[in-house]
Amino acid sequence: MKKHNFSAGPCILPSEVMQKASEAVLELDGIGLSLIEISHRSKAFVDIMEKARALALELLGLEGKGYQALFLQGGASMQFLMTAYNLLEKKAGYVNTGTWSQKAIKEARLFGDIVEVASSQKDNFNHIPKGFGIPSDLDYLHLTSNNTIYGTQFKKFPKTDVPLVCDMSSDIFSRQLDFSQFDLIYAGAQKNMGPAGTTLVVVKEDILGEVSRKIPSMLDYSIHIAKDSMFNTPPVFAVYVSMLTMQWLKDLGGIAAIEEINERKANLIYSEIELNPVFSGIAAKEDRSNMNATFNITDDELKDVFDEMCKEAGINGINGHRSVGGYRASMYNALPLESVGVLVDIMSELEKKG
Repeated sequence: MKKHNFSAGPCILPSEVMQKASEAVLELDGIGLSLIEISHRSKAFVDIMEKARALALELLGLEGKGYQALFLQGGASMQFLMTAYNLLEKKAGYVNTGTWSQKAIKEARLFGDIVEVASSQKDNFNHIPKGFGIPSDLDYLHLTSNNTIYGTQFKKFPKTDVPLVCDMSSDIFSRQLDFSQFDLIYAGAQKNMGPAGTTLVVVKEDILGEVSRKIPSMLDYSIHIAKDSMFNTPPVFAVYVSMLTMQWLKDLGGIAAIEEINERKANLIYSEIELNPVFSGIAAKEDRSNMNATFNITDDELKDVFDEMCKEAGINGINGHRSVGGYRASMYNALPLESVGVLVDIMSELEKKG
């Protein structure tokens, strides 16, 4: 039996994407060669890369608006470094909403003055800061749209005249936004788009070339743009599966269609958390993530019973992060509504046992 995969990452993938990807490992589109043994300079893979980049811009509504899509390596962790290397001349602002924001801040401090314009650290990041001021002299403002560990998510983004940079690793393509409000978006594929190994970067070209420092070739967005995201050997399998996943999303109806499904999944589990006295939510209600629902069990004596019920039902990956505890149900795009229903049924049944 295929398990109900609530893992925070790597993510669950659509079954049809898994099927096509597995077939391509044996032979890609009848060419007599495996996807993972062809040259990355071959027409077959160049076409895949071009389609992946085009689909990313299409889904985000950024075609013809001065943006370039890149598929790079090193995960979001490399982007903590690359964004500062390419954009930070003197001073940048960061909103600290958790572990990944803190890691981004640490890397950026190697390149200039960092202003922590807002933080929810004193409350163990259980909410998104609001009403904070943004200095007008920043080179950019950096946000993390969804905080996987704590289950919080920006519902509205601050209005500002400074360039806006956003780490969307765990909610990319999950909801409709005006993506043109961001000057640079990055997202590790393994949360909501594909397997680990590649990172999507969408950057507005006119913000580049403003820093005075020399940038190493592998860390220079402009070079990757000039080389069509093929400056070095790309992670061919991860790019291919990401392309398949984006095509699956387009065929489904795009971000508007998946947002509706994601809302239904989130409403289902949060309604149970609110109504069931055996459970309590961790994140502030107004900031609760549609991707990662975090919650505690209120009676420790029921924990072992709940864990066993989940195991018997084939539920995987709902233990909370060690820094938060409790439970975390990650409901990425490809997770079926039915899986959330199975979890909610168990939560309801546990209340009866209690």
